Amino acid sequence: MRGVLLRAALLTAVLFTTATARAGSLLDYVGQCVPFARAASGIQIFGDAWTWWDQAEGRYERGHKPRAGSVIVFEKTGRLRLGHVAVVSRVVEKRVLMLTHANWSRVDGARGHAEQDVTLFDVSDRNDWSSVKVWFRDSNGLGGGIYPVAGFIYGGRPAAELTAKAPDYVGALIDAYVPDTATRR
Repeated sequence: MRGVLLRAALLTAVLFTTATARAGSLLDYVGQCVPFARAASGIQIFGDAWTWWDQAEGRYERGHKPRAGSVIVFEKTGRLRLGHVAVVSRVVEKRVLMLTHANWSRVDGARGHAEQDVTLFDVSDRNDWSSVKVWFRDSNGLGGGIYPVAGFIYGGRPAAELTAKAPDYVGALIDAYVPDTATRR
């Protein structure tokens, strides 16, 4: 069984490396969130996104405060059957951050594309990042869903392309704190 898992992990790494080499940039990636998060963060965990939190125990530091370069682990839900992982690109303020991830919004009608510096808003009652809203390209603002989060995994080596040179901090704050701005833009 261990050999099968090792071969599967190696195949995934080779496929992702080949895909990004052809694409020329991490941000040109099209595929699932897990291989993208692994390449963007340097955190070497394999398997469905929702399993990353438990797999990180004893291998990587974990916590409930965002840090640039950390991986946020979304729990498995009815809408996220495999969970979701994304990489924190910037912490904007105590309840708002930017993340870079793949396979969330539709780009040109298709899922799987990478998105850089996307707004993430902590909507948890205790201000502990246990529930979040994520910017969704299809609505041009924060999506309507609230997603449970297991926490953040620290300790990887984030890719240089994780964040833009001049991210839109003001836009991220507006997305988080000014309701319905997307419909007025």
